[in-house]
Amino acid sequence: MYMTVTRALETAVDIDEIEEMDDEKHEKNPCKGILNAEMMKNSQILTALQSRLGNIGVSPSEYVENLPKTVKRRIKALKKLQLECIRLEAKFYEEVHMLECKYADLYTPFFEKRNEFINGKVEPTDEECDFSSDSEKEEDELTEELKNINLQNKSEDREKSKSVKDDVKGIPSFWLTTFKNVEIIGERIQDHDEPILKNLTDVKVKLSQTNPMGFMLEFHFKANEYFNNSILTKEYEMRCAPEENDPFCFEGPEIFKSKGCTIDWKRGKNVTVKTIKKKQKHKSHGSVRTITKTVQNDSFFNFFSPPSVPVDEEQLDEDTQVLLAADFEIGHFIKERIIPKAVLYFTGEALEDEEFEEEEDEDEKDSDEDDDPEYNNEV
Repeated sequence: MYMTVTRALETAVDIDEIEEMDDEKHEKNPCKGILNAEMMKNSQILTALQSRLGNIGVSPSEYVENLPKTVKRRIKALKKLQLECIRLEAKFYEEVHMLECKYADLYTPFFEKRNEFINGKVEPTDEECDFSSDSEKEEDELTEELKNINLQNKSEDREKSKSVKDDVKGIPSFWLTTFKNVEIIGERIQDHDEPILKNLTDVKVKLSQTNPMGFMLEFHFKANEYFNNSILTKEYEMRCAPEENDPFCFEGPEIFKSKGCTIDWKRGKNVTVKTIKKKQKHKSHGSVRTITKTVQNDSFFNFFSPPSVPVDEEQLDEDTQVLLAADFEIGHFIKERIIPKAVLYFTGEALEDEEFEEEEDEDEKDSDEDDDPEYNNEV
């Protein structure tokens, strides 16, 4: 038996042929199972078999299942080491979160100054405006003739606008424009939401320094005709520990729950609901009556009423899981991207960078496909 397998491996005979040869001798050799187990202890045979897994269609789990007990024992030791590494990784992310909390305090003065400029509380000084943009650099490269024409046009415009009072303060509709520029948020903003979001003066994030790990988004509004709240909040809870039943799926902190707030809508101003009229016919009399029914309406402000998460997350239906995934994605994006780089999303520059990154990813994917023999019809 040993000589049969050895010769077969050395001459690159298919595994199927080995099995056929073994089957022919099975009746003559009742100790076949014992011999096979002994063969699996041979490192050279194991290496040869492993190298041919891709050709014989054996999955990794099937391969591991057929390994000798001594090898499986060592694999268990590796898994235990891996689990210790995962627990250490969880500690690492906890410390990263605390470091993020520390730097959040350092960012605060800059965000407060930004809020003052946006809402016209303070006019930036010449020194604070000393920033050369790409458009200004291009303007410097214009010819003298074009410059003169430009100056003449500006002079005429100034004459026409003398009678018009410039009472614009800050940057109007800053946050509304910023949100509309981001696809995953802009697609949720309806026409009836825009007048409300024009009253949005600031968006802040507050990090939780206690367990459970998480953060709160604060949406600050000036007094308006739609609701009485000055601040709308959205809380996100995160977990940063491997799950007991599946610890190896841990990939760092993840959002698992969110909680909105109650919006104190003024009478007749709630844009998250709409009234519809429905006709009902009496079964016996045949008479028809019209009833009024209130149903949910599409609105950005549904963001503050996320689906609840049951204690047993396995009870979540597929539709609710999709809604929660989208909600978590938006909350994370606001925290990680929009709040730190709001002006770049307002101008669209951040969007151009993201499109460039996506194009790079597509190019890399195409390159991988070009290198794959399957795409080149190679054997």
